[in-house]
Amino acid sequence: MQSLVILGRQPDLGLAELISLYGDDKVEKINDVAAIIDIDPCNFKFDRLGGSTKFAKLLTTLGTTDWTEIEKFLVSASPDQAKTMPEGKMTLGMSVYGFNMDFKAILTAGIKLKKAIQKTGRSVRIVPNKTNELSAAQIIHNKLTSDKAWDLLIIKGQKNSYIAQTIKAQDIEGYARRDQKRPFRDSRVGMLPPKLAQIIVNLAVGKIPDDELSSVCEDDSEASPSSNNFKLKVLDPFCGTGVVLQEASLMGYSALGSDINDRMVDYSIKNIRWLKTEFKIEDNQTQEIFLGDATNTKWPEFDIIACESNLGKPLATLPSQSELRSVIQQADEVIEDFLKNLASQSHSGQRFCIAIPAWQISQNTFQHLPVLDLIEDLGYNFVDFKNISSEQLIYYRPGQVVARQLLVITRK
Repeated sequence: MQSLVILGRQPDLGLAELISLYGDDKVEKINDVAAIIDIDPCNFKFDRLGGSTKFAKLLTTLGTTDWTEIEKFLVSASPDQAKTMPEGKMTLGMSVYGFNMDFKAILTAGIKLKKAIQKTGRSVRIVPNKTNELSAAQIIHNKLTSDKAWDLLIIKGQKNSYIAQTIKAQDIEGYARRDQKRPFRDSRVGMLPPKLAQIIVNLAVGKIPDDELSSVCEDDSEASPSSNNFKLKVLDPFCGTGVVLQEASLMGYSALGSDINDRMVDYSIKNIRWLKTEFKIEDNQTQEIFLGDATNTKWPEFDIIACESNLGKPLATLPSQSELRSVIQQADEVIEDFLKNLASQSHSGQRFCIAIPAWQISQNTFQHLPVLDLIEDLGYNFVDFKNISSEQLIYYRPGQVVARQLLVITRK
């Protein structure tokens, strides 16, 4: 059985993350919001993904995109499927992607399914749609991933439609806990979202070895660190308050961090100490954090680099051209010096993901660091993702001036 995911607000990032972990031969893009992964759902590590909001098992593929035909199929198939579920009242939710339709039509279809299932003698409650898709919060609140519930996903492709059932929704409470409950935060150095930190780590780590695709169906501890990973060291040379180190640790990797600011080093140490207690991280999992300038520090041995670099001066509004040139030049010099220092301490094939600044000069149009034109001269190769250019790997919000471009490279 294949897995299916609903991608997040910036789907290119989520798609690149999936390709990074599972390989482009395993990932099939359905449309702008969904992808199929040719991985058994029991072996799919959804909890480590920052760029996908729902994880489902693919139930069937229909050779039509006609909503009337899809509705007929659902009404005919649902009663027999409902008989296989445990006794008791059933909860039904529906989320529709890619169809140009009003959510009221989804409610109508839901009522038809309810009536068909009720004919088997089963009681059914429908979660009402206010939009075409139920949110992660609605799924969690209504317990739509329990054994007496369905959250049916209906996704339109080019010629086919895909029916899937949600297994998990993104843990929004867990993200809030890791972001807002950690003891030390500092808005002056930027607030790296844990979701984005997960994506950065996953783009840096690359493909998960087949022998690490262990089943999570028998053991619901997927989010707990695996001792098999401790030997892999993730370095963040701009660790700030430790968000990347935090997410790497939760994935089971050993974390190594440095920062030019002694206050940030202190914050990271205390935040990681809190994390180890709060999330019961094993004592033999290494976290080492120290003071150091990323442009000249000599680091201990590491395997990959995952980090958010210096993003330059914070900008609430787009400055004048001369001021912007100055900001870009300053940031560019830091990144170039860092990459030179990194080149002297890394070996061929090592893989890195570095969030660097890009500036939104008009809607969805960005000005990039000049150093990107020097990547090969500095001793690196870009990592290619199928049908995704490096300039599409940008995390930003509408109206935000300073965005984060995710630079994924390997050492030549």
